Order: sequence, then C-alpha cells, then structure tokens
Amino acid sequence: MQLNGLDWAIIVFFLALPLIIGAMVARQAGKSSNEFFLSGRHMPWWLLGFSMVATTFSADTPNLVTDIVRKGGIAGNWVWWAFLLTGMLTVFIYAKLWRRSGVMTDVEFYELRYSGKEAAFLRGFRAIYLGLFFNILIMASVCLAAIKIGGVVMGLSPVQCVLIAGSVAVAFSAMGGFKAVLLSDFILFIIAMIGSCAAAYFSINHADIGNLNTLFTHENVSDKLSFFPKLIPAEGGGYTPESMNVLISVLIIPIAVQWWSVWYPGSEPGGGGFVAQRMLAAKDEKHSMGAVLFFNAAHYALRPWPWIIVALCSMIVYPNVESLQEAFPHIPADKVDDDLAYPAMLSFLPPGWMGLVIASLVAAFMSTISTLLNWGSSYIVNDFYKRFMNPEASEKKLVSVGRITTVLMMVVAAFLALNLDSALQSFNILLQVGAGTGLLFLLRWFWWRINATCELVAMVVSFIVALVFFKNDFGLESWQQLLLGVGATTLTWLIAAFVTKPTDTETLHSFCRLTNPGGPGWNKIYTEAEEAGSPIEVHETPINLPSGILCMVLACMAVYCALFSTGFFLYGNLGFGVLLALVAIASTVLLIMLWNKVAASELEDK
Repeated sequence: MQLNGLDWAIIVFFLALPLIIGAMVARQAGKSSNEFFLSGRHMPWWLLGFSMVATTFSADTPNLVTDIVRKGGIAGNWVWWAFLLTGMLTVFIYAKLWRRSGVMTDVEFYELRYSGKEAAFLRGFRAIYLGLFFNILIMASVCLAAIKIGGVVMGLSPVQCVLIAGSVAVAFSAMGGFKAVLLSDFILFIIAMIGSCAAAYFSINHADIGNLNTLFTHENVSDKLSFFPKLIPAEGGGYTPESMNVLISVLIIPIAVQWWSVWYPGSEPGGGGFVAQRMLAAKDEKHSMGAVLFFNAAHYALRPWPWIIVALCSMIVYPNVESLQEAFPHIPADKVDDDLAYPAMLSFLPPGWMGLVIASLVAAFMSTISTLLNWGSSYIVNDFYKRFMNPEASEKKLVSVGRITTVLMMVVAAFLALNLDSALQSFNILLQVGAGTGLLFLLRWFWWRINATCELVAMVVSFIVALVFFKNDFGLESWQQLLLGVGATTLTWLIAAFVTKPTDTETLHSFCRLTNPGGPGWNKIYTEAEEAGSPIEVHETPINLPSGILCMVLACMAVYCALFSTGFFLYGNLGFGVLLALVAIASTVLLIMLWNKVAASELEDK
C-alpha cells in the first residue's frame, strides 16, 4: 500500500497533537496526584463522557466487531450489546454513590467499605491484579490491533508498530496525566468517528459492491443481517443443535446472565475501572450521571454501524481467512484471522482519506492506551505504593512514580501483544476471568453482610475456574464454561458472606453516613444504631431504587431502538425504522421527565 505526502502529513499531525497537549498541561498535572489522576475533580459531564466513549473506541474494537460479524453475523454482537444493561444500571444507581464516596480509585473503596487486614490486603492485591494483570492484558489486545493495522496499511513489522504507537501514547500520558487524556480524547474521538464513517463509505463503493442493496443481497451477506440469532428447523422436528447453541451463547446467556455476573473492563457491574475514575473526577453527582449516560448512548447507539458495514463488505471482498492470508502474505500466519479483515478493507481507500482513516485508528489507539496507562498507574501509586510502601511520600514523588509506572506498563503490554493471535481471543479470556464476580460488585453497596473475604473468594475462584478451562475445555461450549464459572464463584462468595466475620460496625456506619445507599439490605445496621442511641446521620437522600431501575429500562429501550432503527433504515425497511425511532423518542421523553427525581439529593432539594 502506497501512502502519499498528504497521507503522511495527516498521520504525523495526529501523532503530534497529543504530545503537544501533554506538554501544555504537564506542569499542572505534576502539581499533585489528585491533579495527575483526577484533574482536581472538577470535570464536566460532556468531557468525561467523550473520554469514556473514546477509550472504548479502541483500535481493536472495529477488529473485534469485524471478527464477530464474520463468524456469527450481526446478531453475534449481543455478546457486548448486552452490557448496555450494566451501563445504564450504573448511570441511575451507582454513579451518585461513586461520586459521594470521594475515593481516588475504585480500589480505594475496599478500605472505605470493609475493615481489617483483609480489606487492606484486598486493596493492595486488587491494585496489582487489575492495574497490572488485567490492565496489561487489555493494552496488549489494543496493541495487537495496532500490529495488524500497521502491518496491513503501512507495511510495518509487529515490533515497529508497538514501538511507534506505544512511544507516542506513553509520552503524552506520562507528561500530562488525566487532563491530557481527557482533552486528547475529545479531539481524537471526533476524528475516530469521521474515520470509521469514511471507511464504511469507501467499503460500500468498492468495485465488487457499489451500493447498499448489492451488499445486503449478496449471498455471502444476506444470511448475516438478522439482529437476533435464527433458529433452524431440524428434519425430525424442533431445531438444529447448532442453531440452539448459537441462540443460547449469543443472546440468552448475555441477556440473562452475562451482563450482571461478569466483570469486563468498561462494563463493570456497578461501575469500576476507568469508568469509575471519570465518575470520581466529575464536578458533582449530576455530572457523574450525565457522563456515564452520554457514554452508553454513544457507545451502543452511535458507533456500531460503520464497523458493521465494513465487516459485511469484507465478507464479499475477502470471503475467508485464506483470502486474507493470500492478499497479505507479509503478515505472520499466527496474526491472520477474521479480525484482520477490517484493516484489510482500508487498503482500498483513496489518497488523503487513507491518511485520515489511519490517523483515526491511531487516535483510537492512543485514546484507549493513554486512559489505561493513567488508570493503571493510579492503582499502583495510590493503592499500592502510597498505601503500603511509602505513606509519607510527597505529591511530587507520587507523580514521579506514576510516570515511571506508565512507561513500564507500556513495555510489558507491547511484549505481550506480540504473543496474542486475535481480538476475540483476549475478549473471551477477560470474560471468563471475570465470571461470577459481577453480582457481588452490584450488591456490596446494598447489603451489609458482604465483606472483604467475599471479594477475595470470588476473585480467587473465578481465576482458578478460568485457568482450568483455559487449559482444557472438557468438551464444553463457551457459554457452559461461563455458567459454571458464574455458578461456582457466586456460590462460594455467598457461603463466605454467611460463615465469615462481617465488617466491623464503625466501618459500616461510616460508609452509610458518607454514601447513604439505602435499600432493605442496610435496615439491620440502621436499626441497631438507633437502638444503641447513636443513629446514623446522613446528608444525602438514599438511592431511589425503583425509579432508578425504571430509568434504566427506559434508557435501554431508547438506545436499543435507536440502534435497530438505524439498521432498518439502512436495510431500506422504513416502516420498522420509523416505528423503532418513535419508541426511542418516547422513551427518551419519559426519561427526561424522571431525570430530576433520580438525580436529586437532599442538599440540592434544600
């Protein structure tokens, strides 16, 4: 593939832009760890929302969606579409609680909610477990996408890809901290969206396609267009086992089990990770809620279709993995899979647009990697180094450690990326490792009996189960492995909740005074405090669970209907497109009417 001078100029400009932003805010970011990791906790909802959606618009996401569509059709996307339920529950239930907690990281929460040595150990261990193990695995997956994109569109070797892209990302992240990440994300997301739409447009106009009607009626594509898995009748009655397995694994399990039971980065039940970091950086509770609401609407309703269109086009141009290998023989064989089809389609872009689309993917890579670097280093600095190694460390020292950690994490992630094969591979690994922990993360805010031991048990059991299935699948389908992981993990942490010592009373009282989550799970604690003559005084209204759940349902309806309405309009089915658009609008209007009720606090009412 030949890039002209204009292409290179565009690419270099967008590589340099984050570095310029990082240098501009480096001085302010270096003032304190609070500035470096949370930008002073005064960020507006729209900037935080853009940052969240830019982070999840990583360079590997189009590859992942392409992999899913080519293997299982559009319906296969339910494996991640189902996480909308998690996201909207976070908006209307947990965003206010996180902002009230006042912690710097979601790992610091452990010593706010639990007590004793177990809580301290859990905080330190999770800082390493998430900040290093999980975080580096995610970054490696993103770097793998950079390797495939750089190899296809620029002819770079895997080592060259990670060296160039990783160096730029780590440089501006280490310089400018969280504020540089936010400001860069805002600009880079816009460029990334323009690039993805351009990629879809030029894919449709490929010589073998020409228009949407040709695309959707082609024999390689026509059976991939359903939004839901199709059941295929069997000769003797009923349905074929293969189609039943697809229905269960792609739709039923994600909607019925996965969204609330699995911890997955960016879609953590109850919020967590870089999503929690942005909620904690918001000006107030309303801005925290608004940021996560914007993120989920954009993540699920705005972004998927350009990626899906490119994936469908690729099935005509490159109908199988063998055709990809033949077209790009310089790509290592172990890196050739269906996810390579997305960057392969970029090879048909005209000059100028080629540079812009490549720049958009560079932007997607940097926005994700920079967030993960800053988020991961916040764990290492705040929850490990400062908490256990150097409690008296100066703010200048903490920022220095954060910058050093940022560099080291990038090096390890780049090395791991060279040993991964596909985006879907790392996605499945992350799902299995986090299986069964989600329910605990939802209930720990609302049930006093959950303690630090529960979290330790859940973390250990889920990891052991994932390790066992990674070594040997025992002939089980992936959804069966997931159910076993969820069941074993949930059962063991529930047993731990009833047989181990609960969190001490003072810690529970302090947690209620600070966050006031409400709900029947705290009635025992409030009643005992009143009977002891020391009632728990709160300054915020409790979370309105019924209204919050109603808003969650309305928001999910609005986003899903918007997503599928767009699809029907693209298919030329105006009737269903208009109907679903009207349902989306009606749900949004009802949501706006209920907004103040779920967003208000006692202090604001006064």
